[in-house]
This record gives sequence, structure tokens and C-alpha cells, in this order.
Amino acid sequence: MIRVLLIDDHPIVRQGLRHLIDAEPDLNVVGEAGDTAVGATLLGELRPNVAIIDLNLPNPGSIDLVRLCRQLEPAVAPLILTMHREESTFRDALERGAAGYVLKENASSDVLLGIRAVAAGGMYLSPSIAGFLSRWRDSRDSQSNPSRIDPLTPTERRVLRLIAANRTTKEIAHELCISPRTIDTHRAHISEKLGLRGAQALLRFALENRADL
Repeated sequence: MIRVLLIDDHPIVRQGLRHLIDAEPDLNVVGEAGDTAVGATLLGELRPNVAIIDLNLPNPGSIDLVRLCRQLEPAVAPLILTMHREESTFRDALERGAAGYVLKENASSDVLLGIRAVAAGGMYLSPSIAGFLSRWRDSRDSQSNPSRIDPLTPTERRVLRLIAANRTTKEIAHELCISPRTIDTHRAHISEKLGLRGAQALLRFALENRADL
């Protein structure tokens, strides 16, 4: 079951999303918030798999909440829901750690796909703005040198973020809704890709590189 937290300041929007999401057998809305303060509290208390965040939340803004989510609850995948089609807004959201970006005009068809994609460790964008992603990636590649973490999949990066947060294998498995054995497999693949040996080496790497994860 994928646990979803709704953070939007419009009760009617939250009601519509809850109705849409709870109708799916594998999805469950576990909480709602109308502002960033309550949203931040519920992120820590409920630890959902996905947080759907409206981009127009004020004081502090939604982008700050996305960044806070990635820092405090790295297992939670932030999925932006917005009316904004500006590429600069999209880039800002991804730079802060958004795992997906869904336009409200396409919400009824895209939000369920987005939830499942980001919960599985992937990324999801409304098809009409899919071109933004390749340009964002090209821009990042031109501004930075290749990183050791580049070969890691999104799920492996999420596991590494949780390792940096000193979560145990059992805790990571619970938060990602997968088995401890699968987490051990991810650990082994991460270590192989990074050329590391032993749990302590993996933990040390995660702590030293947590800002890039």
C-alpha cells in the first residue's frame, strides 16, 4: 500500500484528490494539510511514501517544504502539483529535490501515474512538459563534473540517503515498502558501483556525500 500525504491550501482540491486516490486499491491518503507548517509536522509524524505538494503554498513556500522533506524524511518522495508551466519554476522544484511535477490541468490522468512512479523511486512529469527534463539535465551536466553517484538509480540514492540518516535495514525496508532482503541487494549494488567494501565504508560515503544525494 502506497501512503500519500496531501498538502494543498484548497479544501476542494484535497477532497477531489482524496476521492481519486482512495478509489485505487494500492493507494491510501493518510493525511491532509492546508499549509506548510502542518505539512512539515505530518511528514514527520506519518512518514508517507509520497507527499503531493501544491506549489502555491505561502510562508514558507512549497519549494522550501520540498527541500525540508528531502532533508528530514528522505524516504518521502515529493510530487509537485501545480498550475505553473514555467520552465524556471520546474527547474527550481527539481533542484530542491522534487521527484515529480504534475500540472493541475492534467491531474485526473497524471496524478495516479505520478504517485506510483515516484513511490517506486522513479521520476514523473506531465507529458506536456517532458522536454523540460532533458534540458535541465543537459544544463546540470554542462555545469558540473561527473559524480561518483551518477551510476546510482533513483531508488539506490534514496537507500543511500536513508543510510546517511542512520536508518537500519529494517527501517529502510519499512519506509520504502520493500523487503529487508531487497534492501541488502540494493546495498550490495551500491557498494559495487562505488567500489566500497563493508557496511562502514558505505555509511561513511553516505555521510560524506549526503548533500549530493
